[in-house]
Amino acid sequence: MDWFYQSEPTDTQGPGQIPEIPLTVREVSSIIECLLDNQQLQDIRVQGEITNYKRHSRGHLYFSLSEKGAENMPAVIRCVMWRSDAERLSFTPEDGLEVVVTGSVRVYPPQGSYQLQIKKMSRSGAGEKFILVERWRKELAKEGCFATERKRLLPRFPARVGVVTSDTGAVIHDIRTVIARRFPVEIIISPTTVQGEDAHTEIALAIARVAKYVDVVIVARGGGSFEDLFSFNHPDVVRAIATCPVPVISAIGHEVDITLADLAADVRAPTPSAAAELVVPDRKDLRIALMDLQCQLRTTLLARISRAKDEVTDLRDRFRPQRFTRKISEKKQATADLSDRLERAFVTRIERDRLMLAEIKAALEGRSPRAVLARGYCVAEKNGIVVKTVDTLRKDDQLDLRFYDGRSRVVTERVDHD
Repeated sequence: MDWFYQSEPTDTQGPGQIPEIPLTVREVSSIIECLLDNQQLQDIRVQGEITNYKRHSRGHLYFSLSEKGAENMPAVIRCVMWRSDAERLSFTPEDGLEVVVTGSVRVYPPQGSYQLQIKKMSRSGAGEKFILVERWRKELAKEGCFATERKRLLPRFPARVGVVTSDTGAVIHDIRTVIARRFPVEIIISPTTVQGEDAHTEIALAIARVAKYVDVVIVARGGGSFEDLFSFNHPDVVRAIATCPVPVISAIGHEVDITLADLAADVRAPTPSAAAELVVPDRKDLRIALMDLQCQLRTTLLARISRAKDEVTDLRDRFRPQRFTRKISEKKQATADLSDRLERAFVTRIERDRLMLAEIKAALEGRSPRAVLARGYCVAEKNGIVVKTVDTLRKDDQLDLRFYDGRSRVVTERVDHD
């Protein structure tokens, strides 16, 4: 394998001489490092917009500085700021922020790449696109595009899933693979470019084009910088999602990347694969749930059958002729016993009442005036009033005398006072 460098023979090289030894990779890196030691690349000030910002757990900052070139293509340089320098910053860097940095260009041999090692950094003002996105966010929020109350639930069992993404790349492959594994449904792809000057128009049209044929739409693209995802912040895309007649899942960039399209979507997924998991159920889980329901149904049916058998057996015993005969005999015996008890109770009560009446009669007869009259006494009445003293009598008064067996009227001839 003749893959290393070999110079042309010179006049000083004679027959049998060994050609020049090839450089090692480390030697090439050292040469590059020496070239980058040029004073023009040391302690320089650079202005640009922060993209792909990441903060390491140890405090180091990794990001890129970019600018828009003449041909509308961004020029990018990778940057690093070690923790000892980052701790002196008076602000927190973020994507879209325009800054002025001071540092030196260094080579990173393990990756064969160069980077700008930054010692100082100051804000130069927010990036143009960052300011634009913030203005769009406020305007779209006033329109209600991000309102929580307009968010819709995803369909439980969609028949067709629409996917708005690039028709090349890993995104559509990941979505197809996950849906095929979990719960195969029909997938309708609405292809579109996902970055560039006119990408927002194509994305909005792709959403509207597929929405009328599916039950749910996934809007997806892979990871990228703030510049790469900028089209998904455009109001055309946000309004297309907010007015879509079916629910929309956004899966744009990585989990840390949040666009205005994510805020407008009904559901946000951290990755396209996660969106595919959200849009359809897992048939394995459904199968397990179905088996649980079958077990519950079997248990319930067996219990009902057992109770029904017991009820039938009880009814059979209750309607058996011998049982009826026995029950009738028992009722007859109970009726006879009751009749006897009632008869005895009535006789006893009648005798008791007869004795009581006799006693009352004797008492009444003993106190009756008739008993007194029967012994030869009589009662004198004047004008229907019993005469108790002679003071109430006058000569010629008519009196009624009541005897034991009748009455008699007499006239008073005189009244004598004892």
